[in-house]
Amino acid sequence: MVPPSSGWGIPRQGAEGDYMKQLIYNIGQLATPQGSAAHCGPDQADIKYYKDAWIAVADDGTIAAVGEGEVPEEYRHADSSIDAGGRLVTPGLVDAHTHLIFGGWREHELALKLKGVAYLDILAQGGGILSTVRNTRAASEEELADKAAEALDMMLEMGTTTCEAKSGYGLSTEHELKQLRAIKSLQGRHPVELVPTFLGAHAVPEEYKENREEYIRILCEEMIPRVAEEGLAEFCDVFCETGVFTADESRTILEAGRKYGLAPKIHADEINPIGGTELTAEIGAVSAEHLIVATDEGIEAMHRGGTVACCLPATSFYLNASFARARDMVNAGVPVAIATDFNPGSCPNLSLQFAMNLGCYKYRLTPEEVLTAVTLNAAAAIKRADSIGSIEPGKKADLVIWKADNLDFILYRFGNNLAGTVIKAGDIVVSR
Repeated sequence: MVPPSSGWGIPRQGAEGDYMKQLIYNIGQLATPQGSAAHCGPDQADIKYYKDAWIAVADDGTIAAVGEGEVPEEYRHADSSIDAGGRLVTPGLVDAHTHLIFGGWREHELALKLKGVAYLDILAQGGGILSTVRNTRAASEEELADKAAEALDMMLEMGTTTCEAKSGYGLSTEHELKQLRAIKSLQGRHPVELVPTFLGAHAVPEEYKENREEYIRILCEEMIPRVAEEGLAEFCDVFCETGVFTADESRTILEAGRKYGLAPKIHADEINPIGGTELTAEIGAVSAEHLIVATDEGIEAMHRGGTVACCLPATSFYLNASFARARDMVNAGVPVAIATDFNPGSCPNLSLQFAMNLGCYKYRLTPEEVLTAVTLNAAAAIKRADSIGSIEPGKKADLVIWKADNLDFILYRFGNNLAGTVIKAGDIVVSR
């Protein structure tokens, strides 16, 4: 990198917009996917590398230019500048599947799991999701938002700049709306950008255990219209699983959501393959999530429908379960994203870096495929690939300067937070 000239980082006088907001320079390696759509097949490993790189950020927080070598004069005069110290820079990480808003924790279930008690058995005993439902209903909107903000602080420190957040622990109109309002209250209050998903179909609540048809009616005729009316969610999700919602019930709920403008997502094939993944092409699912036991037919349906497979390796790790066939999905031309699945029961982990490590070690994906999985493909899974997920002109300047010299290093190391400086829309939000 050519050393800064005199006047480097000093705003140029003149008309508004005549200078840059931020200049990041002395980047040893810049690694990014490119484009505004999910990458699949061989393209998932297509990462553009820059050496001796720089990024110019416009006044509105979007990327103005990216390049190598000497910074052109027109980009040298910025409000401020950041010396990346010869380190690695990537897009900000995108966590496309979390259950961010909940009351209480479930650490008491650990002993049961260590004894081999199955997740569905814990659920049948009133534990699992239903335990969190009781705690969530008891909490106020402010308490839920404050708790989530603490989690977001930790996510941000580890490089996550955008996060999908599901409801699903209220399981009544009042409390589902409360969860979604808590998510909305955090928008603008916290640097991490939140993308809300309605998951009222996370379980059948105890009061409707003997009348599940009525709960599905309430979901479709009461909850979904209210969520849409208040503009509280962008997506409608459903847990299609044994003992929860069947494939036919899932179709009914997701079609109701689509009627009211909520794009469909689906939890599918986490424990038993009961046809949820096969629905993806039929219902136009933006993403299918978990997919631990996805079948060949389900993988083909995702490929046919252009659905993003959102895989959650830290959940498999915590449950001592099998790992999703992510390698087969990539080979079959299905775009794969990786997310944390942060939640109090089956994955109390909010480190997307750990999920990335597992993506290499357990899914056998390459570092390049994993980077795409937590940036561009994850952005596509929440319909944000046109604005985030890669380092290109016109996209938001969401960036991570790593405590590493190259991409391989952050996938090779595990158990450490290697995010150094985190930048959201051109502003430094974490500096370690």
